[in-house]
Amino acid sequence: MKKVYFLTLGCPKNTVDSENMAYMLQKRGYAIVFEAEEADLIVINTCSFIKDAKEESVDAILQAAALKKENENLKIVVCGCLAQRYAKELEREVPEADIIVGTGEFYDLADIIDSATKVHTADIDRSIVETGRLLSTPSHYAYIKLAEGCDKHCTYCIIPKIRGRQRSRKFEDIVSEATTLAEGGVKELILIAQDTGEYGTDLYGERALSKLLVELEKIEPIRWIRLLYVYPETIEDRLVEVMSKSNKILSYIDIPFQHCNDDVLKAMGRHTTKAEIVEVIHKLRAKMPEIAIRSTFITGFPGESSQAVEELGEFLKEMKLARVGIFTYSKEEGTPAAKMKGQIRQSEKQKRYDRLMAIQTEVSDSNLEKYLDRELEVLIEEETEDGVYIGRSRLDAPEIDGVVYVYSDTPLSVGSFYTVTVDDSMEHDLIAKYTA
Repeated sequence: MKKVYFLTLGCPKNTVDSENMAYMLQKRGYAIVFEAEEADLIVINTCSFIKDAKEESVDAILQAAALKKENENLKIVVCGCLAQRYAKELEREVPEADIIVGTGEFYDLADIIDSATKVHTADIDRSIVETGRLLSTPSHYAYIKLAEGCDKHCTYCIIPKIRGRQRSRKFEDIVSEATTLAEGGVKELILIAQDTGEYGTDLYGERALSKLLVELEKIEPIRWIRLLYVYPETIEDRLVEVMSKSNKILSYIDIPFQHCNDDVLKAMGRHTTKAEIVEVIHKLRAKMPEIAIRSTFITGFPGESSQAVEELGEFLKEMKLARVGIFTYSKEEGTPAAKMKGQIRQSEKQKRYDRLMAIQTEVSDSNLEKYLDRELEVLIEEETEDGVYIGRSRLDAPEIDGVVYVYSDTPLSVGSFYTVTVDDSMEHDLIAKYTA
């Protein structure tokens, strides 16, 4: 039996793709292994969204190539965004890569491995194929991809060129998959897409996220439903209403604002203004006063003035968002922003990043202090030592947000929910006790 090792880089959407591929290869008789040195086949699912992600992906490919020197029978498959974007370069410069598979063709991976053709990157607009999955996440949570691709065309973003136009999955396919996951022990569903709020517009002619949420709530074993990547212009009143009335949809939402200065937003090709962003925040908080709003921002975008940076800093202070990620602008070839005037030096981008992160760190610290002596529901992820556990509250999406360190005199079960009392806080994490 041949053995395959998966290395998944980048976002949760890649995680789902790898889980699909693992399922398909297992059906073809492959055994999944968790050490690259044990494998006959290494599949590297790459990211190329920004410079750092590209470098990480290239390093991973070179590490696999080094293993191939020790095992000449080892096959290397490079797939995902880097493969789609730079297939010719990879074919030329990394001959150790046996197969290069783009973002639309990984569903055929089992057949491709047996083919004589090296590069498969033609169909980026292929509809999502419904397959089974081998979860790579802990068994108590799973990501569900609602759609593939994006129609937004932000000027800094290469995604539409490597992931294609938006293609939503059918309503019933998503509900069916969620039901199957719940029957397998999943208690938290994390909904993802490049643009989650636009789910259904291409398929049904309207935004259908609200309707989907109503159906997912009916799946009894599911306890938490979490929303990631909901663009601000898609947050309509009916979505807020559904969220606010639900016992399962967490009062947590990831909204990629990217900036707050109107000139920068316009240059980015975003579809919102600062006033509209503030209105969205107030709308959510009016119905859910304690909602945890997470967002990402880009600093150092071409033409971003020092005044725009100060404005963003003041915005962070005033809005007090629960979780924030800040990135320095990455000049990506093939995007309109790469050709814009007013490109900013990397050293200046870093200064702006440091300034904004310092502000947000203070905001986060202040936000978390509000939970002292309060009770929180926590999903236990792991035990680190006797009586010490790591969990997540509604504030915390896995791997991108903080955690809750839980001390307990009685054993706790990984994958179970407990109500804990917060004792202390750090910049991004909470410390709590569980008393039986």
